[in-house]
This record gives sequence, C-alpha cells and structure tokens, in this order.
Amino acid sequence: MPNDIVNQMMQQDLFSQWLGIDILDAEAGYCRLKMLVRQEMCNGFGIAHGGIAYALADSALAFASNAHGRKAVSIETSISHIKSIMVGDLLMATAVEKHISGRLAIYEVRITKHDETLAALFKGTVFRKDEEWPQPPPNHLKTI
Repeated sequence: MPNDIVNQMMQQDLFSQWLGIDILDAEAGYCRLKMLVRQEMCNGFGIAHGGIAYALADSALAFASNAHGRKAVSIETSISHIKSIMVGDLLMATAVEKHISGRLAIYEVRITKHDETLAALFKGTVFRKDEEWPQPPPNHLKTI
C-alpha cells in the first residue's frame, strides 16, 4: 500500500498519470510500480521508446526516495536497456535503496516484463534536501 507522501506526489504527477502507472507498494526506500505499454509509447521501430522504461524507473526512484519524508531530487541517473519492450507488455518497476546518508541516496530500479524477464536496469542517485514533506491532516471521523 502506498504511503501518504507517495499518494500526494502521484496526485500532482500528471506525467506518471499519463503513463498509466499503478503504485503497487511504496515505503521508505522501496517502491513497486506497474504500467502497460501503449501504442503511442512506441518509436519508428515499433518498440517502446527508451524514454518509456526510463520514465517508469524515474518515477519509482522518486517515490522510493521521497517516501522517507524528506524531499529528494535526482542528481544522476543511468539506464541499461536489456530487452526490447513492445506494445502490450506489462512492465514492473522495483526500486530498492542501496545506500543512504544525510544528503545522498543511491537506488537500483529493475524493469521487468510480466514473465519476470529483465528489460532494463536503472541506477539513480538523489540529493536529500532539508525540506520535509507536509504531513496530511488527520482523518477525523464523526459519529452521529
């Protein structure tokens, strides 16, 4: 279940919404997303544009790193495309924190197809700001 910060981020993230990303799990330092590849995501070769896997991984990085409660922004990222991604492929992105310190954190994001074939491997480093995410107001239920 996604945490409140990730939900707050997703509500404002129109690009991740356009991608059709579903958040499966999110907690501090970890995130799992899924997304279905659509026709308009493909390039002239009929395969998914490299930016699609990259964008999915970048969203997983953002959610996992910000779920700690401090605002974090990427400062270096890279991706290795391993297998072609096609229309209709259901992709899973799993971001795992590999290192965290006061200012920096490093993540690995694995992009797999529905059959668990590794399609891409992404590495990201984030800068952790001093600024924290605002806590959502408590849910006060009134009974009548």
